[in-house]
Amino acid sequence: MVTLQLRQLDVPPGQRLLIHDVDWSEFEQILNELGEKRTARIAYSQKTLEIRIPLPKYEREKSIIGDLVKIILEELEIDCECFGSTTFKCQEMGYGIEPDECFYIQNHQVMVGKERIDLSVDPPPDLAIEVDVTSKTQMEGYISLGVPELWLCDRGELKIYTLQSGQYQSVSTSPTFPGLPILDLVAEVLTQSSAIGRSPALRTFRKQIRNLNSQL
Repeated sequence: MVTLQLRQLDVPPGQRLLIHDVDWSEFEQILNELGEKRTARIAYSQKTLEIRIPLPKYEREKSIIGDLVKIILEELEIDCECFGSTTFKCQEMGYGIEPDECFYIQNHQVMVGKERIDLSVDPPPDLAIEVDVTSKTQMEGYISLGVPELWLCDRGELKIYTLQSGQYQSVSTSPTFPGLPILDLVAEVLTQSSAIGRSPALRTFRKQIRNLNSQL
């Protein structure tokens, strides 16, 4: 058997590395070796570990969509706690997942001041965001975590999924923001940001949300 160290592996941006038959202690060791200050994202389920390196384009889209959610929450005066790309893991259920962005909204009060997540007592995020095609390993991780609402953005197109009977189902309206045409708004801002820049696009979006909020 040939044993390789992580430093010997080179995963190009936009690619994924799948490692099979990884037990929990090995998963923990790999997380420690990768460290917290890294560009790689991980997903772990059923002893399969996935390591992916996002492209700059995906990082940009992730940042913009996360900012859109924050703007909506601010303009609608909805309280939240943002946990970014926190690692969520549970040994008993054998999974680990790192969203591109995640938010506690309905459950924000119980997460105020939290510095560490204990999934034996803490709820999962109410909303998670993933940019780029999500793999089977990632989806299994989100199902195990029990995130009720998942936004997936692939090549600039957003899709909204809700967890129903242990599986994700595609929906056209966000249950977190039922009065807003989220799919159309996100598509418009991503297009505008490429044409006129991030900041002008977000300023325009904020005005749209204020106008829509006045009509709700």
